[in-house]
Amino acid sequence: MKETFLFDALREATDEEMQRDSSVFVLGEDVGHYGGSYKVTKDLHSKYGDLRVLDTPIAENSFMGMAIGAAMTGLRPVVEGMNMSFLLLAFNQISNNAGMLRYTSGGNFRIPLVIRGPGGVGRQLGAEHSQRLEAYFQAIPGLKIVACSTPYNAKGLLKSAIRDNNPIILFEHVLLYNLKDSLPESEYFIPLDKAEVVRQGNDITILTYSRMRYHVMQAVENLLESGYDPEVIDLISLKPIDIDTIVVSLKKTNRLVIVEECMKTGGIAAEIISQINDKYFDLLDAPIIRLSSEDIPTPYNGNLEKATIVYPHQIIDAVKFLLD
Repeated sequence: MKETFLFDALREATDEEMQRDSSVFVLGEDVGHYGGSYKVTKDLHSKYGDLRVLDTPIAENSFMGMAIGAAMTGLRPVVEGMNMSFLLLAFNQISNNAGMLRYTSGGNFRIPLVIRGPGGVGRQLGAEHSQRLEAYFQAIPGLKIVACSTPYNAKGLLKSAIRDNNPIILFEHVLLYNLKDSLPESEYFIPLDKAEVVRQGNDITILTYSRMRYHVMQAVENLLESGYDPEVIDLISLKPIDIDTIVVSLKKTNRLVIVEECMKTGGIAAEIISQINDKYFDLLDAPIIRLSSEDIPTPYNGNLEKATIVYPHQIIDAVKFLLD
């Protein structure tokens, strides 16, 4: 086992897959000579050269289209969005091409494409750099969406994504790159469609993902001291939702809190609530509580920014409300 930062875990995954398979290449803004804004591609350009680590112009729609075309011809592109918010400029390519071409071609084309990069609410990055795009992309048929939360699952998810034959979006959080974790020296992979039970418990189920995993675990420390026994699940897979793992937990706890940094309207929590209400409503002994970001552009002002997202005390209050 070795201590590894999350950004280094992603770099290791990319390096290992590029070394293993010459069809894997990286492209994006400043990924080459500069090594990426968060150093996920540091030193890869000197190792693999211009043709496999491509610095692109500031033209997201163009280089996303190029990546999709490359995937159609048998290559395995990994697109880094310098900030995932910028990829709204490539929404047409992602939705009308990446998600659809395998189907509209009758299966003649596969799109083994990975789109990854930083997103989420950072620290005073302003509205245009603080977007959570999981809700935007969730409705697109043909895409898989995962969100890493630890160096361990970041590396395993990226390796699995690069080897998958479908277009996959891997969301990283801008505030988690400097997390450290002990990673195995041996190769490993993490499924792209499975949630992780972070903590077993009997009283209530708390669902979360990405950075909110840490806010939830801070809340859990307080709840344990007060005699509560929550179960915590990190969704990891945002599309498809691992509803089976959620249902197994609900059969035990019968109560649910969902904590996300996504917006409340049309967010990931909204989709989970819909699925549970459709098929598993009888498992609930109380209404589902969802704790989501406010439906406003994220303010630049630090205090106002904090007011838009969920913090541990809100999670504690929600759990106590359902259990007391």
